Amino acid sequence: MESTFGIVFKGYPYFKEKFEKENKDIIKTRLLFKKTLVLRGVEAAEIFYDQSKFQRKGATPKRFQKTLFGEGGVQGTDGEAHRKRKHMFMQFMGKEAVDRIKENFLQLWQNQLPEWMDAEELVLFDQVEKILCMAACNWAGVPLKEGEEKLRSKQLSRIIRSAGAVGVDHYRGRIARKKAEKWIIGFVKEIRSKKQVPGENSSILETFSLFRDEKGKLLPEKIVAVEVLNILRPIVAIARYITFSALALHEHPQYKKRLKADEGLDLLFVHEVRRYYPFFPFVAAQVKEDFEWKDEKFPKGTRVLLDIYATNHDKRTWVNPAAFYAERFKDWEGSAYNFIPQGGGDHHQNHRCAGEWITIQITCAAVNFLVKEIDYDVPEQDLKISMNRIPATPKSRFKIFNVRRSKR
Repeated sequence: MESTFGIVFKGYPYFKEKFEKENKDIIKTRLLFKKTLVLRGVEAAEIFYDQSKFQRKGATPKRFQKTLFGEGGVQGTDGEAHRKRKHMFMQFMGKEAVDRIKENFLQLWQNQLPEWMDAEELVLFDQVEKILCMAACNWAGVPLKEGEEKLRSKQLSRIIRSAGAVGVDHYRGRIARKKAEKWIIGFVKEIRSKKQVPGENSSILETFSLFRDEKGKLLPEKIVAVEVLNILRPIVAIARYITFSALALHEHPQYKKRLKADEGLDLLFVHEVRRYYPFFPFVAAQVKEDFEWKDEKFPKGTRVLLDIYATNHDKRTWVNPAAFYAERFKDWEGSAYNFIPQGGGDHHQNHRCAGEWITIQITCAAVNFLVKEIDYDVPEQDLKISMNRIPATPKSRFKIFNVRRSKR
């Protein structure tokens, strides 16, 4: 059956319900009229990240390349090309670099706080997206003109929103991507015109602009822009986790008091936010050579999706997965395959999101800020999450008012 329309109308739970009803880990279907196998669970994740069986090249549909990921980015590379390109990202994911963007994010939030306190009402999601855009650009060495942060934040937000959109919203995302890539290409040209070589303290923008691939060649300017946006875009996307964190604090207020007293609870809380709430539903790959798994044939060239949402809500792994319970992560063994909100496997070798540590640290910092640094009131609003809107947010994007500094 063609499942595209089922996903459009039902969203994240579409395949999860099928897995549970049929009691299996493999579903044969069609997506965008192409034969597709959809997988869920720990064993499925382990085999999905086996690079001898799967490749990423050719796996992602064009509609996602033209919006969310961009064409020619690291997500579609394999082998030595992927290893070298992934290293380009990972060299900026050490503790010192992650701490730097976290502190910059918090400082920018503190700077914005007087405006928040003067506002009659504000939308948390929109405000946090703007702050994250500023922090990401500062961290990556991408210049922002005065007042430009609102424009660039909206562009990046539109690119993210268009991933699962149809119609006008999808094409607005394509236009936003073209404009954002043109913006970055201007900086790449400027850097290359100086004929410099990347130094030890070069920014992300400079390093990516002067990076040489496995053949010793500079990347095309457009692909450099795609990769720089692959730094900026996911950081802006953290606004969803921060908004979901605020929603979790609102719906489970017992955690507020406990987070103030227990310094280690913030990490468990953020893990549960990332497990419980919907983010991106699938990751895609393509079969390298024919093989069989669980009595199912995987023909060469077949598109395969790993269902992230279904795996993170698999009752065989997670006790009562439909409940929000941060303490479940006290006993989590740190598996790279059962908790995969941003992909699975090894960060350096596989296609797991390079910025996952940034996501965790910034979301933890935001939770602590919401709990310890400020108090606010939450008006009546529609906080329902539309599960067929990919990526999802609460409908109202979480409005707050009467923001004030916490008296502690």
